[in-house]
Amino acid sequence: MQHAPMTERHVAAIGSLLIALGPVSLALYTPAMPELVTDFATTYPAVKATLAAYFAGFALAQLICGPLSDAYGRRPAALAFLALYAIGSVGAMLAPSIHALTVARLVQGIGAAVGISVARAIVRDNFTGEQSARVMNTIGIFLAIGPAIAPTLGSLAMLAFDWRAIFLLMVGYGGALLVAVYRFLPETNRAPDPARASPTGLARAYVALGGDRRFLFPALMMGLVLGGFYALSSMLPFLLIDIAGLSPQAFGFGMLAQTGAYIVGGIVTKALLRHIPARRLVLPGLGLATAGALAMTASIALFPPSYPSVMAPVAVFAFALALLTPDLTTRAMAAFPEKAGAAAALLGFAQMGSGFVDSGAVALIGSPPLAFATVIPAVTLAALLLGLAERERD
Repeated sequence: MQHAPMTERHVAAIGSLLIALGPVSLALYTPAMPELVTDFATTYPAVKATLAAYFAGFALAQLICGPLSDAYGRRPAALAFLALYAIGSVGAMLAPSIHALTVARLVQGIGAAVGISVARAIVRDNFTGEQSARVMNTIGIFLAIGPAIAPTLGSLAMLAFDWRAIFLLMVGYGGALLVAVYRFLPETNRAPDPARASPTGLARAYVALGGDRRFLFPALMMGLVLGGFYALSSMLPFLLIDIAGLSPQAFGFGMLAQTGAYIVGGIVTKALLRHIPARRLVLPGLGLATAGALAMTASIALFPPSYPSVMAPVAVFAFALALLTPDLTTRAMAAFPEKAGAAAALLGFAQMGSGFVDSGAVALIGSPPLAFATVIPAVTLAALLLGLAERERD
């Protein structure tokens, strides 16, 4: 088995392609959601359920694919789940009903789950400490480019054809990623152990991680804020297209504000990391994220939804996330080299599971403006309280 060393650039390139799979599949899809209501003659909650199915598949599959990469290697796990993602994408493209689309999105989510767990495990296999934080920050910057382009590509595909063309793009991405992993990803797991994939091995790994505050605090903070960020995708299309009156194409271009803010935040973080340890950016980042989230509440209370009133606080929130993620990701995995896949999986589960719960809360609330004003502020305040509690314990 090959255990070739990887440079920071190599890890960042492969890691960015892998970790972007889930967010790109989400961002490509969101411009089509209002059209699906009409095309399938269904309801908004039914269309939102396709998003919830994707979140559920992504979150739960994390718990399997990460340990499988510990047991059998990063490459085999990545190739198997990417093939599943491609199958789900074809199924979604050909879906004859909203129910079939929901099932296909579930399969897609299961397949896409490997991206985030294997990408983070590859980073941990090669780097630790501030070097790991730098690589995570670089991945975050390039990760933001995919979701920035994806809504625009999705909107243009819908303009030229229909919503099914969006899933054709996903088929292409999944196929290209399969080739890239096969050709350019060496095996980085130096000690694969099939026992880690047994029920006992899985339980032992997750109990150890869940009971260790070195993992628990950063994972919970990441889960809360990024889960809220993912849940925005279930609100913004309805706020900006249905209420504010943007076309799907304008919505796609308009999402550049969210991603551009994250990219700028990543660039600022990259500069700060030359002078400041990554951990010192966490509380300021949480404070800024909370300010952006509370601005969401104020915008709904004071103004009718419009592009500026909605996207200005979203941009502040996105900028703040770029300050948080390098340290929280690195710290959650640093102490667990022998089960890096399981740690990455549980970290991803915390994020996507939170996104699933938050999206369910959005669907339960029913009103996109009310959900926008309440869900993200609630989870962000909880993350800030956790950050303050961790500081007190330290």
